[in-house]
Amino acid sequence: MKKKHKWYLLLAGVLISTSLLFYALQVVIFKRVPDTLFYLLQDIAFLPISVLIVTLIVDNLLKNREKRSLHNKLNMVVGTFFSEMGRQLLKMMIAFDHNSVELMNTLNDKTWPDEFAKSALGGIKNHPFQLDLKRSDLEGLKIFLLEKRECLMRMLENPNLLEHEKFTDLLWAVSHLTEELALRENLQQLHTKDEEHLVLDLKRAFYHVIIEWVAYMKHLKKNYPYIFSLAQRNSPFEKKPKIEVE
Repeated sequence: MKKKHKWYLLLAGVLISTSLLFYALQVVIFKRVPDTLFYLLQDIAFLPISVLIVTLIVDNLLKNREKRSLHNKLNMVVGTFFSEMGRQLLKMMIAFDHNSVELMNTLNDKTWPDEFAKSALGGIKNHPFQLDLKRSDLEGLKIFLLEKRECLMRMLENPNLLEHEKFTDLLWAVSHLTEELALRENLQQLHTKDEEHLVLDLKRAFYHVIIEWVAYMKHLKKNYPYIFSLAQRNSPFEKKPKIEVE
C-alpha cells in the first residue's frame, strides 16, 4: 500500500509540475500575465464541475456497465451449476418431500408470466417442507453429490461469487450436505437425532437450490428466451419432461 501511495504522490507531483511549466512558458512567450491568471482562475472555477461529471456521472455509468457484465458472468456460473448438477439434484431432493405435489404445482407453469417468479418465491417460502429420508434413495443422493464434489469446489473457488451472496450460500449448503452424507458409512441405520440433523441439512440445501432456480429462470426469460425455452421443457418439476417441441 505504501508503494502505491508513493506512486500516486509521484504522479500528482509530475502532473502539477507539468501544468505549472506550461503556464510559465505561456507567460514567457506571450508576456500576458493578467490573461494567464484569468484563464487559470477560470479553469479552477470549472474544476468542481469537471469532478462532478467525472466522478458522479461517468464513473457511475462505468460501474453500472461493469455490474451488468459481472451479473451476466455470474449467471453463466449459475447456469453451469444447474446444467451440471442442479436440475438433477432438485429432482432427487423433491422426492424426499411428502408435499412434493404441492411444490411442483407451485413451480410448474408453461407460460411464466411476468409476476410468476414473485408468486413462486412466495409459494416456496410458505411451503410446508416435510422431508423424510426414508421416502427416497438417500444413498443415491450421497453418491451423486460425491460425484459432483469437484464441480462444487471449482465454483466455490470462483472469486466473482463474492458478489453473489445467495448463490454462495447455496454452494455452501450443498457442500455441507455432501460432507455430512460422505462421513456416514451406513445411511440405512440412523439414530433419530442424527436423522433429524440430516433432514435440516437437506432442507437447507433444497430451499437454497429452489430459490436460486427460480431467480435463474427469471433471468433467462428476460435475457435469453431461447435458453429459457429449453430449461422450461427440461424443468425438474415436470413429472415427465418432454424436450421435443411440438
